[in-house]
Amino acid sequence: MGDREGGKGLLSGLDSHSPNRREFLKIITIAAASVGLPVSAVGKMAEAAAKKGKPSVIWLHFQECTGCTESLLRTSHPALSSLILDLVSLDYHETLFAAAGFQAEDALNAAIKANAGKFVLVVEGAIPVKDNGIYCKVGGKTALQILNEVAPQAGAIIAIGSCASFGGIPAADPNPTGATGVPQILKGKTVVTLPGCPANPYNLLGTVLQFATYGTLPALDELGRPRFAYTRVIHEDCPRRPHFDAGRFAEKFGEGAHRDGHCLYKLGCKGPVTHANCSLLPFGEMPGAWPIGIGHPCVGCTEQKVAFRIPMFEVVPIHNATPPSTYAPVAESGGKLSIPAALGAGAALGALAGAGLVASRKFSGKSGDQGVPGERRRVSGKEGPPADPGDEK
Repeated sequence: MGDREGGKGLLSGLDSHSPNRREFLKIITIAAASVGLPVSAVGKMAEAAAKKGKPSVIWLHFQECTGCTESLLRTSHPALSSLILDLVSLDYHETLFAAAGFQAEDALNAAIKANAGKFVLVVEGAIPVKDNGIYCKVGGKTALQILNEVAPQAGAIIAIGSCASFGGIPAADPNPTGATGVPQILKGKTVVTLPGCPANPYNLLGTVLQFATYGTLPALDELGRPRFAYTRVIHEDCPRRPHFDAGRFAEKFGEGAHRDGHCLYKLGCKGPVTHANCSLLPFGEMPGAWPIGIGHPCVGCTEQKVAFRIPMFEVVPIHNATPPSTYAPVAESGGKLSIPAALGAGAALGALAGAGLVASRKFSGKSGDQGVPGERRRVSGKEGPPADPGDEK
């Protein structure tokens, strides 16, 4: 699906002013930034693509909905054509293959043989283990057999999506097929997990290119997730976080607070316990194209103990809650209080005192004058609408 010879890629025969070369370097820059690599990595990635050839990628499908592939198909920076033709060599992918049947299987075997110990194995989907894995078969072999045959020959193994990372939806109770994730099958091997439903394709792109350029994998957490993408929880970088800090919450879908963008925590948002970079790296280059961005609570799809385990709208505990780090200043620097500031402070205190008096009357049931704005007045023994402030005049 792509020539791996660097001499036949975009860099071949292009001078420094070529539009194609500039586009190629732009793609490399985005890829480097997505994994937190320095600007100096751009040149190294381009050199690696020209001299070493593009990394071979073998992509296996098991129990899944193909959502991660569909997400990959919708990338535009880089476009899928640039990804599979210029940055990597996608040598086996059942969904994107023109070949089928024996031709497809022959291509898989040829790619493994030609790139043994060097290719990147990407697995999409869970692996059923119950009844010897008969619930998922490709080319006459079970998913369990295929994974155990291909994985030992790979240079790097990536489980993309929640299904491949820990079982995902197929492993939800009662899990009739005994579905599980790649790390649970390949115990003792380093497996990079990119959970998400779907996973962000840029997290995959950055991981693959770092391996191709440096021969290393990104720093991983205890679950095999790259720290550049899964260190922070959604709650920390959520665009609705200021409303959480201010105590403004949406409690019903479609109500005013919900439409005004208030925090979705009370609607069951799992952002406080979900490690992912959805709020920082938009899907399909479309700002707001993620659950919270369209008004739905985060469902915690990157967390094995949350996704498909906790009811969607159940509230989760918040750990290590802290108030905002700073507040607006209320005094001039140097500690001196000017006359205008003193007058303003006096007016503010007067307003607070007045508001306190009104509130105390309202809650004590002693309304005093019926013309107090905001209070309800009685008309013929029944409560009427709030008094109009103009009635006082």
